[in-house]
Amino acid sequence: MAAKQPLVSIITINYNQLAVTCQMLDSIAESTHSNYEIILVDNASKENPEHVISEKYPHVHFIRSEENLGFSGGNNLGIRASKGDYLFFVNNDTEFTPQLMEVLLAAFEENPKIGALSPKILYHPEVVDGQRDLIQYMGTTPVNSFTARNRTIGEMEKDTGQYPQLMSTAYIHGAAMMIPRKVIEKAGMMPAFFFLYYEELDWSERIRGAGYELYVEPRAEIFHKESISVGKMSTLKTYYLNRNRILFMRRNRSSWQVFVFSLFLIFFTIPKNWFTFLIKGQRDHAAAFIKAIRWNLTHPKFDQAEAPLEALKYTAPSKTEI
Repeated sequence: MAAKQPLVSIITINYNQLAVTCQMLDSIAESTHSNYEIILVDNASKENPEHVISEKYPHVHFIRSEENLGFSGGNNLGIRASKGDYLFFVNNDTEFTPQLMEVLLAAFEENPKIGALSPKILYHPEVVDGQRDLIQYMGTTPVNSFTARNRTIGEMEKDTGQYPQLMSTAYIHGAAMMIPRKVIEKAGMMPAFFFLYYEELDWSERIRGAGYELYVEPRAEIFHKESISVGKMSTLKTYYLNRNRILFMRRNRSSWQVFVFSLFLIFFTIPKNWFTFLIKGQRDHAAAFIKAIRWNLTHPKFDQAEAPLEALKYTAPSKTEI
């Protein structure tokens, strides 16, 4: 008698992108792994899409949040509603390949040390002139303790099979990451106070600290349209990328490493970014950048001892914060 397939909870967030979300939901239907549930969290979209989802996708568990909880807060709503043995967090601007879940699950069976796993992420053909073999992500290097920078492995490479097998990575990718329920129960839920960007890097640190390893499975593939919800050059992106890069360092590096990073920030990063924005005439981005710096001077770093991830009361940012 064949073993029962593990239940996978697919969790995704919609924010004013219903058509894109529907394309992602349609792609799941072709999956070779059939034992799954889909949890769709709507993050306070201007128009509530519940009637569309319930009519076109009655099997989808729809959750409406009346305030925008960000990527991390929205996913935590999905975690609380999930029943799966494995939780698969995917961006709504991705599209599944048929064997995606099946291959990821096989990797967990082969290596019980895996705490979180991302597939190979390819740029969706519609954002790269029809190409179907351009890599976006095959893992990352660690964040440098002094510059807070790291590198994405495989980015913009043509996929020629150069990554044939399971690879360890410093960080999983928020666009597609599968995590066993038992790991989340031990490491805690997604750090909601990041709101947007760097939450999966911080979560990766928490998962690794709980005794697990992080991997990328290149034999599992997903296509990603990238940055549809926030825009490629939005002030929202400028603000949260810079705010959370500093917050990540404050939370995950030693005091002396943070001190050296602060010197690099003051004497290199701030002047460089400030003048770059001004030269390009992007004064709104310059203002968002400075507000990101200021936020870290007036807010705590949310140590786990002070605010456990699974218990932290989260307050969404005000409309005037950026």
